[in-house]
Amino acid sequence: MTRQGRYTVMLDSRPVIIGRASVVGKKEGEGPLGAEYDFIYEDATAGESSWEKAESAMHRDALMRAIKKSGIPENNVDIVFAGDLLDQCTGSTFGIKDIQIPFAGLYGACSTMALSLCMAGISVESGFARVATASTSSHFCSAEKQFRTPLEYGGQRDPASQWTATAAGAAVVASSGNGARIESVHIGRIVDYSIKDANNMGAAMAPEDVKLTPCPSNQKEMKIQKKI
Repeated sequence: MTRQGRYTVMLDSRPVIIGRASVVGKKEGEGPLGAEYDFIYEDATAGESSWEKAESAMHRDALMRAIKKSGIPENNVDIVFAGDLLDQCTGSTFGIKDIQIPFAGLYGACSTMALSLCMAGISVESGFARVATASTSSHFCSAEKQFRTPLEYGGQRDPASQWTATAAGAAVVASSGNGARIESVHIGRIVDYSIKDANNMGAAMAPEDVKLTPCPSNQKEMKIQKKI
């Protein structure tokens, strides 16, 4: 690994993603990317008795599909980096608990897939793992219960509120093989914009697409400039 600046680490061996898979709910499958998913669940419960169990089932499904597509035997995977949106990462934890692979739980909210890929790439680059997997999941119904109001209450949703994806994705990372390569890892810092509207997640996430520079008139304020 070679450090470049304060936030970026270059992965000299360029670990490769040798397998990947994604599964989604019916609404997501009807979108413009529908043909790209490995499996579309017509039933949002995935045959389970709760939304959380459904998310766990989808997470496990995506992970096992990715491992199968990689051609690597399951017992050759050294570690699973995974997480989700729920307290104590219950979606990923209960989805993976019966798979006999060492597990490292992550919580990065909407960045968990990128975070898990970072950790998988670093672990393979450093030799900590020969093969590592990265995965995450979310479910609209379990996320509504977690962050806003359980659907069972029948509350009126804000017309402009965002819709959390019902989906799970996974990737298998190794030191060699065919596929996309991870060339670098960039970890940013926390910038709190004090967004308080639970129905407007977009406002909290939008600053990811802009560059921040201090205002000359007041160093305590920040000026937002669009990236060019």
